[in-house]
Amino acid sequence: MNTLFDKIWDAHVVNCVPDGPTQLYIDRHYCHEVTSPQAFNGLRERGIKVFRPGKTFCSPDHNIPTLHQDQPIADPVSRNQVETLTQNATEFGVTLFGLGHPKNGIIHVIGPENGLTLPGYTIVCGDSHTSTHGAFGAVAFGIGTSEVEMVLASQCILQPKPKTMRITINGKLRPMVTAKDIALYIIAKMTTGGATGYFVEYAGEAIRSLSMEERMTVCNLSIEMGARGGMIAPDEVTFNYVKGREYAPKGEEWDKALAYWQTLRSDDDAIFDKEIAFDAADIEPRITFGTNPGMGMGINDAIPSLDAIDEAGKISFTKSLRYMGFEPGEKLEGHPIDYVFLGSCTNGRIEDFRAFANFVKGKQKSPDVVAWLVPGSWKVDAQIREEGLDVTLADAGFEIRQPGCSACLAMNDDKVPAGKYAVSTSNRNFEGRQGPGARTILAGPLVAAAAAITGKITDPRTL
Repeated sequence: MNTLFDKIWDAHVVNCVPDGPTQLYIDRHYCHEVTSPQAFNGLRERGIKVFRPGKTFCSPDHNIPTLHQDQPIADPVSRNQVETLTQNATEFGVTLFGLGHPKNGIIHVIGPENGLTLPGYTIVCGDSHTSTHGAFGAVAFGIGTSEVEMVLASQCILQPKPKTMRITINGKLRPMVTAKDIALYIIAKMTTGGATGYFVEYAGEAIRSLSMEERMTVCNLSIEMGARGGMIAPDEVTFNYVKGREYAPKGEEWDKALAYWQTLRSDDDAIFDKEIAFDAADIEPRITFGTNPGMGMGINDAIPSLDAIDEAGKISFTKSLRYMGFEPGEKLEGHPIDYVFLGSCTNGRIEDFRAFANFVKGKQKSPDVVAWLVPGSWKVDAQIREEGLDVTLADAGFEIRQPGCSACLAMNDDKVPAGKYAVSTSNRNFEGRQGPGARTILAGPLVAAAAAITGKITDPRTL
């Protein structure tokens, strides 16, 4: 009667504090430059070492520029962040894929592509979008800086056990509906707090039909509805993706691991604390109109009228629209945009670039649009060039930047100017998220590609 989550969680319990949290063993710890300095300092002040340095893998991603990475980082704050991570990794003996390293990239991209993310694992990182790794059938979640120190010191973490929720997407997806559209649809239905306190398992025909990279996109956005994490049971799609990757098990170890992984599914009689179901046929290409990922709609829909908003939400709804420069009841299709961003840990993988490139092939970027196309890693960059996608994109008027978090957040040089509209494949559209005063419209790669070509919000099915 166990859920997939229960099976993995219970297998990693070291101790249970009476009327308190669980001491949970962590299989893999990912680390970047933003949330780790204080954690390493804590170890230094206590005179202790990293308990199991082979379990921690680091990569700078938030602060790094996406141009001229061979030169010193100009911004002193960003440079200090990156240099500090290098110093800490060296001093404490943990693996670092530093700036310029062929394995460098966004931590949630490089983990899976190198076979570091595996089914049945517990995975943490000082980053909310650690939920990405749940796509492999792992219990993966973000932690705070004090918890990063805890994991470094003991390879364990104290955590209350979340409740379980299953979200089932029944039926087949319509043409040109992407994994990002699925996620934005779910968040809009659930609201940004609808899954608070839960670990979500995604299931159903539409979910099983997704590739690994698409599954990562869905799980990546789980926390935007308040969930502690999201996960999908591993299957042949998962196993085929993992097999042969550098850090994945080999030979007899692979056979042993695979036998275990094939048991990782919720029992037929598993009881979840909450069950929710949606119909895939109801999902169409989507955009956001407000300042949280839950404020979204189908691309042909209109922003809700003020009358449709409950009293408790009217103030924040009105404030959000004022920031975005939109009106209640307004349709956004055809609204001019200024920037397009393809990238981030949500949509910076090779399949995202394939989809974008295939869509713009034979077309031309609007001269009114600034487009930032940023691979999630150097491996993705290499794949782009091996497949000739760089040529396709160049012919259509696009340039490819160097890997990093880029315009997902305003911690590097890629900032959208105040008042400008950006159609972004990233994960958050908060006020100032992409730069002070920037206005972010979240969307999938196809909607972003259509906007880049037309210079306005465009339904990709019409081009």
